[in-house]
Amino acid sequence: MARNSAGTFVAGLTAAALAVVGFLAYQASAARDRNGPAGERGAAASASPSPSPDAARKDARARDEDREKSGEREEAALPADSGSGERVVYSLRGDRVWLVGANEQVTRTYRVVPGAVDPLPGEYTVSESGRTERVTGSDGVPVAHVVLFTQVDGVVVGFSAAVDGSLPEGPPKEGTGGVRSRAADGEAMWRFATAGTKVVVVP
Repeated sequence: MARNSAGTFVAGLTAAALAVVGFLAYQASAARDRNGPAGERGAAASASPSPSPDAARKDARARDEDREKSGEREEAALPADSGSGERVVYSLRGDRVWLVGANEQVTRTYRVVPGAVDPLPGEYTVSESGRTERVTGSDGVPVAHVVLFTQVDGVVVGFSAAVDGSLPEGPPKEGTGGVRSRAADGEAMWRFATAGTKVVVVP
């Protein structure tokens, strides 16, 4: 009687073990069907996720900004044949000013908005009477830090900045010779271009 009971018990354990093994084999097969072959799963796991649209846009914007900065640096290079020594260099084509120290180092460069009358390329000198701290411009705008350096057919030409810091918009008013900058740049010009300072105008 005891042997029959033991045999029955062992048979039950064997059947249970076979059932567990069969279930595990079924799970493994189902997992392969869901995930594909092991090689495919490994390739999928190692592949980098595609960037989101937002990330792609940010990357493109960063590349554009880098290109713009590079172009700005090229444009801001001091023109060749712009004289020597301490001077102000004004590019008619580039609408840009450079303040150059005696050591040929550019201390500041910035964009400007010219008036309707351009000076001829050449070398000029700032006179004591050409400096005015505040006045009303020929276009009716209150300006500060005026540095005049020449006249063209009776129109005075020089650098200045609007008191409110604004820059002219649209076509310049006829008969105006003011070369306008932002307020901080105008103040830098005022400190740099004292009487006797050379102004070199390049095409």
